[in-house]
Amino acid sequence: MHPAFSLSGGGAVPIWFVTADNYAQVREQLAPAARRFAETAKFEPKAGQSLLLPGPDGTLAGVLFALEAADKADKDRFLPGRLPALLPAGTYRFANAPHDARLAALAFALGSYKFTRYRKAEPNGAQLALSNEMNADDLSRIAEGVALARDLVNTPANDMGPAELEDAARALAARYGASFRSIVGEELLRQNFPLIHAVGRASPRAPRLVDFTWGDAAHPKVTLVGKGVCFDTGGLDIKPDSAMLIMKKDMGGAANVLAAARMIMDAKLKLRLRVLIPAVENAIAGEAFRPLDVYRSRKGITVEIGNTDAEGRLVLADALALADEEAPALIVDLATLTGAARVALGPELPPFYTHDDQLAADLMRHAQAERDPIWRMPLWRPYDSLLESKIADVSNVGGSFAGSITAALFLNRFVTAAAAWAHFDIYAWTPSAKPARPDGGECQVARALYALLKERYGS
Repeated sequence: MHPAFSLSGGGAVPIWFVTADNYAQVREQLAPAARRFAETAKFEPKAGQSLLLPGPDGTLAGVLFALEAADKADKDRFLPGRLPALLPAGTYRFANAPHDARLAALAFALGSYKFTRYRKAEPNGAQLALSNEMNADDLSRIAEGVALARDLVNTPANDMGPAELEDAARALAARYGASFRSIVGEELLRQNFPLIHAVGRASPRAPRLVDFTWGDAAHPKVTLVGKGVCFDTGGLDIKPDSAMLIMKKDMGGAANVLAAARMIMDAKLKLRLRVLIPAVENAIAGEAFRPLDVYRSRKGITVEIGNTDAEGRLVLADALALADEEAPALIVDLATLTGAARVALGPELPPFYTHDDQLAADLMRHAQAERDPIWRMPLWRPYDSLLESKIADVSNVGGSFAGSITAALFLNRFVTAAAAWAHFDIYAWTPSAKPARPDGGECQVARALYALLKERYGS
């Protein structure tokens, strides 16, 4: 059970959700002293406003918390994520229904998150008593998966290099009895992962491919691939300092794949899950790969390096080729891949790419229901020409236009046998805190993906 939740509602303090439409009705249900206090405090039901209501004996008798009006309810279903920071320690319950009780409860848990590895912080101490109608186990596994992703992304690169990312994946695999292997250093070349090796070879921290498998081999095969660039200097095409500042988050794809994997395994979905994480550090040294180098990928496609700062797609290419070799029902890759995606859609709305219209529709439906936003972008074939190389099969960059699309088109070349494939270009970072979403590392796509797989492969 997530620490923000409780199953015991005895003595729980009621939280009243109010809007401009229902405030008069709620006010009439309050005890006379609480009603007078709210009037004296001149409380108004403006979204995000709250008021602690005292009882006759001075104890906390209830809480008023204002939401958007019903016709604006889609604006932010996670507004109740502000509650843990507003409430004193104790147990609380929803006295009336918010716009979406399940998402409000999840927001309560996500709003209680704190990253405490380097600076101690006391827990909020506020717990939400879940009603019998809510699935406490499912809410907990989702909240704990989100916390895992946030913790991994928030950890700086000196403590979250390729080996430490492998350790996190190994611990998760062991928890759920998954089979685990890791291909490290020069062994990458011997086992034909040349692009992963090329990107990571300049770092003293050896590159590796993490590979674990869970579930019944007879069930449909679903493979998740996560970009695990633990720090990205840009390589010899070095980034400016402003662009390098949060590059500890460049393993956000791997972190979010592990979050999704945790949810899937904990729920015991009826699928055969495989997780692949190419974990590297894109460093600068004498061994660094260079612009205009050419490498033969695992799939046999030769790749000319147009820019060493487009390294994520290189490590993903070898991992996707491996995933594709067993022709799974679905391959999904998550990667903090391009600045172009952020220019197009901002930090909160990751673009995704797929040829499968039904998969796209299902993903969008679940993303909307979970408030885990995504937006489909086109695999626009005419832009394939932007990736042409004069001496190799393909260049790893496509010029200054349509950067997120050309990156997806590059990856598309390495998936030919899977029944379906989806690529997500995520940010994995909240630059400015919002309810239930503190600034720093963020979990994107994992909740929507889990909802989709639960619908398709739930027990």
